[in-house]
Amino acid sequence: MNRKSLRGSLLLLLGSVIWGAAFVAQRVGMDHMGPYTFTGIRMLLAWLVMIPVTLWMDRRNKKEPGYQAPDFKEQRISGVACGLLLFIATSLQQMGLVSTTAGKAGFITALYVVLVPVAAWLMFRKNPGKIIWLGVAIAVVALWLLCMPAGGSLALQGGDLLVLGCAVAFTFQILCVDHFAPRVSSVKLARDEFLVTGALSMLIALMTETITGEGIREALVPILYTGILSGAAGYTLQVLGQRDTDPTVASLLMCLEAVFAVLTGALLLGEKMTVRETVGCIMMFTAVILAQLSPVISSIRRNGRSHR
Repeated sequence: MNRKSLRGSLLLLLGSVIWGAAFVAQRVGMDHMGPYTFTGIRMLLAWLVMIPVTLWMDRRNKKEPGYQAPDFKEQRISGVACGLLLFIATSLQQMGLVSTTAGKAGFITALYVVLVPVAAWLMFRKNPGKIIWLGVAIAVVALWLLCMPAGGSLALQGGDLLVLGCAVAFTFQILCVDHFAPRVSSVKLARDEFLVTGALSMLIALMTETITGEGIREALVPILYTGILSGAAGYTLQVLGQRDTDPTVASLLMCLEAVFAVLTGALLLGEKMTVRETVGCIMMFTAVILAQLSPVISSIRRNGRSHR
């Protein structure tokens, strides 16, 4: 694995840690306001945080020798496209959660770990390789152990189909970021993605939900965490990390948020990890390690064949 690929993987891993811990904040925040209000406020906060960051990055980059500004039109298209997909994914998930369990929703959402390599193969003829496919299979079993209760059924109901649509939307959001991240300013892509998602969420919130100052005050800490860390930091880490990471490997790393959600629940809320969850965590880490070792193993095989 080269240095850039390792850096990208570490950024995605850090993003997964932040997202995993955000489950606690989201659960508390939703006690005081509607889902679209909460998503809208935190995404617009993330957008505001990213404005000075992008200005600072612009000034720094312009001082670099050979600096070339990204194409303005492509930059805007990337933010709108990725932001629209992120908005669709989060909206479908919120609507699906009304009539399905959190565990089943978490498992179905994380099925993008399978959908990403399938979509990449169908659309771009990108085959991630046998070892990564093995990692994907292990990850699916791990997610089942982490998200689904013992004896849980995967019979799809109405809410489950909405969450499955969320997984499809997240699949295309990951592929969209994979397409644009190496060609545009990554921090501006993240900034514009937040604006599109936040503005659309607030528009629906104003039409369908009651927004109160008291609710915002009660949910201020969760809003700050999910807006600044889970939003601005987490999704920016995704965009930066995906520049140098295969989309299938990226999806595996991002699925680690399920592991970190269990771990932070145990650390912050005193929740006890079951044997089932412990096995799921170990299997998920195994899947990620296989994905990271895949390029090394493939290189060894190629070199072995070349010496015969």
